[in-house]
Amino acid sequence: MNRGGKTLLVLALVAVVGMAFRVSWNALRDVARAVGADSAAATLYPFVVDGLMALALVATLVLTDRADKRFALRVLAAYTLASLVLNYVHGLVPELHSRSVDWGRLADWDPANWMLVLLATSLPVGSIYFGSDLVAKVLHHRPTLPANAEESNQIAVNRSMSDLVESSLEPPAPVVELPVIEPVAVDLPHPTEQPAESAPVAVVAESDRPVRATGRVPNAARSARPSRTAEELLKEARSATAGWPDTDLTAERIRKAVRTSAEKARTLRDTLRSERAAGGETAAA
Repeated sequence: MNRGGKTLLVLALVAVVGMAFRVSWNALRDVARAVGADSAAATLYPFVVDGLMALALVATLVLTDRADKRFALRVLAAYTLASLVLNYVHGLVPELHSRSVDWGRLADWDPANWMLVLLATSLPVGSIYFGSDLVAKVLHHRPTLPANAEESNQIAVNRSMSDLVESSLEPPAPVVELPVIEPVAVDLPHPTEQPAESAPVAVVAESDRPVRATGRVPNAARSARPSRTAEELLKEARSATAGWPDTDLTAERIRKAVRTSAEKARTLRDTLRSERAAGGETAAA
């Protein structure tokens, strides 16, 4: 239902309740006059009875506590029944309409008359007591969550706690042992004039593979090679050049073959050529 339809429904309900209150107001006013109320009190008397009925109905809708709601329902039922009885008496006694009834006489039978007068006169006092109690209950009322909402909250708490327990019971992640990389110390070339505070620099290698030198290796980084005597160099040169022709017997090729200096290579060239010349002359003789 849209907003306009709801508004019309509420207005219709207010109109019906207003007309019903007007009908009941006439009967309750006449009964109040019969039990001794003046004109002003008789005019306000219907608000005491039917007004408390409306207050009890609102309290029933607002209160959520079971005991308070039951109390409001009992007050609503009691005052509804009392209003119904007084309206019924008003219809049975025509003298109430013309104000010709005797003072305090609502029925011909005395016990019934006493009960009706007691009922009519006690309703204002009961309205003060029960109305104050209902208003106090409504003002001190604190709305509580429905049972399903509390259960959902409890379920959420239990789930979170179970997740926490499961996470705490899970085995820890396996620890992966990485290979230990040991630092490799590389001696950098020392200049001729090195400051006193300089020291070899330690360079950490990123892998176990041997470091490949690029470019010319400094003399200081080269491994020390044992020095050879002239006789040893000559023997190596003889074995290296045994199958060479005379035209290939040059100082550069000898230097590369035995890995020696250019000066020693020239000496070895001359010696080898002289030996070959002497050997050729001996063969010719």
